Amino acid sequence: MKFFVTGATGFIGQALVLRLLRDGHEVKALVRSADRARSLLGADVALCTRHDGSMGESLSDSEVIINLAGKPLIGDRWDNRTRSEIRSSRVDLTQEIVDLIPEDGKERVLLSASAVGVYGNRGDEKLSEEAPAGSGFLAELCSDWEAAAFAAEKKGVRVACLRIGVVLDRGGGALAQMLLPFRMGAGGPIGSGKQFVPWIHRRDLVELFVEAATNPEYIGAVNATAPQPVPFAKFAKSLGTSLRRPAVIPVPGFMLKIIFGDAAQVLLEGQNAVPTKALQFGFTFEFEALSEAFDDITQNQGVSITPFNDDLPESSYLQKRAPRYALKTRTVIPAPLKDVFSFFSQAENLGILTPPSMQFNIIRKSDEMKAGVIIEYRLKLGIIPLFWRTRIERFDIDDRFVDTQEKGPYLSWWHEHRFEEQDGHTIMTDTVLYSVPMGGLANTLVVEDQLKEVFSYRTSMMRLRFNAKPS
Repeated sequence: MKFFVTGATGFIGQALVLRLLRDGHEVKALVRSADRARSLLGADVALCTRHDGSMGESLSDSEVIINLAGKPLIGDRWDNRTRSEIRSSRVDLTQEIVDLIPEDGKERVLLSASAVGVYGNRGDEKLSEEAPAGSGFLAELCSDWEAAAFAAEKKGVRVACLRIGVVLDRGGGALAQMLLPFRMGAGGPIGSGKQFVPWIHRRDLVELFVEAATNPEYIGAVNATAPQPVPFAKFAKSLGTSLRRPAVIPVPGFMLKIIFGDAAQVLLEGQNAVPTKALQFGFTFEFEALSEAFDDITQNQGVSITPFNDDLPESSYLQKRAPRYALKTRTVIPAPLKDVFSFFSQAENLGILTPPSMQFNIIRKSDEMKAGVIIEYRLKLGIIPLFWRTRIERFDIDDRFVDTQEKGPYLSWWHEHRFEEQDGHTIMTDTVLYSVPMGGLANTLVVEDQLKEVFSYRTSMMRLRFNAKPS
């Protein structure tokens, strides 16, 4: 099928794009910057912008339109300008999309994002899709957003608005700013702790979009939340339990209001929303219980790091830059070796496997991958911007390739990607030999956990693209 996706470079969009590619669909993404989007979406996604004249043609060619675009609600204080930008990025863009959909008799589906904020602040009232909309800025915004999407029904389009809850996964989303204080034992309830969190694991959300694209029962409003929403106090306790840390330090509501102004209501208000329609239609959630979701997100995905005491591989690079540590991970990928090797040997695909919080961006690459090629990119570790220059030391097609860091934060970085075919599957083994400034102290306090998180995130994205699993 042919998919047209807005918001593809976002936290949900990147995961959805990989999942669609796994099924062999053609994906075209509407983006603001084609160069930036290529670094984030990889080599297998076609791109267009609102101003290159191809948006109408792309919509005409599509069978399924997935509309995820929208300015983040948290970040800027909600002055008049910010409210206008939040509204325009959702309602105005949706109206533009609907206006450009041709009335040509072709069967199409529009899956448009909305949010559980449409219900307003309703305490512990259980909210199915039949519950009326609430009041206030967010509720009115979501109502108008949905109305703009439902206008496509007049053109014969099947429309479903997925009312998305709090999306959880590693590498971004709601947990991006929460994990660090919780890992330090400084996490806890926000505000009263009584507000409900209508959460959903990103993997379940992506599968829900995939199901809604092909199942004609999905019409109208659909709550995209897990079956068991919880109060924030229980949410915080569950996260602390998964991390084996206490979670008892509260964040007073007045502090959030001072920092975020009216935008604090996103954190301080909640909805006890349940996915009545999805369950009626037979959708199976992989993560029904919050503890299961947090365990999946916080656990190490088969990444080991040990002191390096073995003989050095044959490498002129390592002869000059001795490593102190070895990272290893092994992944079973149910796909032919040629397909897997092709995917991982394209520099453009590195960004979609990198946590969004690292703001990965390729600034120099070669059209042909081979030994001696130089790749340069920028990224962030926390608030620290970094420049990285990679040189491909070895490139053996359908067998292995090795990249080394010529310039960047490590004293030594040698990364071998090895591929082996086994019973129609591909076994991919990563070996990273590295050294860091400040030696063991920096590795223990910072680097080791960061690397485990980065490679675990990559494994989670490989699962979306290839249904891969750590071994």
